[in-house]
Amino acid sequence: MRIDVVTIFPQMFATVREYGMTRIAVEQGALAMHLWDPRSYSEDSYKRVDDRPYGGGPGMVMQAPQMVKAIRAAREASRGKVICLSPQGPVLNYSRLRELSEEPALVLVAGRYEGIDQRVLDNEVDDELSIGDYVVAGGELPAMVLIEALVRQLPGVLGNENSADADSFSNGLLDWPHFTRPEVFEGERVPEVLLGGNHEEIRRWRLKEALGQTWLKRPDLLECRNMSDEEQMLLAEFKAEHP
Repeated sequence: MRIDVVTIFPQMFATVREYGMTRIAVEQGALAMHLWDPRSYSEDSYKRVDDRPYGGGPGMVMQAPQMVKAIRAAREASRGKVICLSPQGPVLNYSRLRELSEEPALVLVAGRYEGIDQRVLDNEVDDELSIGDYVVAGGELPAMVLIEALVRQLPGVLGNENSADADSFSNGLLDWPHFTRPEVFEGERVPEVLLGGNHEEIRRWRLKEALGQTWLKRPDLLECRNMSDEEQMLLAEFKAEHP
């Protein structure tokens, strides 16, 4: 997968290349990342990319000429869909993430200041995406969140090919609790069912816990879920055990 990022802080993305799963993806060739700095397209001697907003108000706005040149250069090089990371976009979810992971290339636009000149968004951007209903200083961190989430979907990147399928939200539920050695820690034992080796009992326990954790923490996810008879029974059991 090729990802191009339009950003005035390309040095921030060294994190993606040097750490964790994204580093592995780059080394394996599963991820190719290219960075485009709008300042490189500024004709101002100070390499400015922002100016005061028309109509007045606080802050600065990223200028159209430099942004358009950088986006067009990235799009021409990659042929990818252009996505702007913005709090005004729909919130990224697992379904949308899976759709994006099927794209061979993406161009991510990271804005700054009060935002980007609307003419850029209207004419150069295919979609806007948010990582939550809040505002951060710029689009770089949201872009890195999206990149890492996408990398988890790429074949061969995770050590276990089934890991992504067991993630929270992959089946519309939160994940079940996880345990590892030691078997007893500060008086608390690992649930007995996980030690017995009965795969059917373990599957049933994990499904019940996933349903229960979702009911406790994100009940909205269950409202639109068409639960099977088994799921309804397991959730009823969980609720009885956690009055």
